[in-house]
Amino acid sequence: MPYAKTVLTDADVQRVVDRIAHQILEKTQGAQDVVLMGIVSRGVPLARRLAERISAFEGLSLPVGALDITLYRDDLRQQAVRKVGHTEEPPGGVDGRRVILVDDVLFSGRTIRAALDALSDLGRPGVVQLAVLVDRGHRQLPIRADYVGKNIPTALTEKVRVKLAEIDGTDEVQLEAA
Repeated sequence: MPYAKTVLTDADVQRVVDRIAHQILEKTQGAQDVVLMGIVSRGVPLARRLAERISAFEGLSLPVGALDITLYRDDLRQQAVRKVGHTEEPPGGVDGRRVILVDDVLFSGRTIRAALDALSDLGRPGVVQLAVLVDRGHRQLPIRADYVGKNIPTALTEKVRVKLAEIDGTDEVQLEAA
């Protein structure tokens, strides 16, 4: 029987973003030489929110970019035709810098593998890290997040649906059964 359960409310999402921003500041010695790269689509507004929160906490202005991975996906031929998104290189580029990839959900790891390939076409970062709003497990590749908002154990038949105000008009994370 299908169901949808809210696992993060609007207030929870804001609190989780604040926590990730604090973790970034702690683990990067005050976000020195950090660049945030949001993975299209919901990773981009999350990266911008993280930059805003870090600015509010420390007064730093972090460069933010957008990374479209569509053409780097290993399932491109298996899915319906997808519109190619927009990659936006952050001011100052990525060469030699600490790049933090930002995405909404970490699942199999295949999106992040594609993001690493796309990022290598932009330049050669000194360090690459990963920040995700939700880690749901079930990895197929040896990839882990450095910054995790919430771990949500799931069944393979369940879906994690992230809604963000910038795209969906509201902030919420739901666990849905197929």
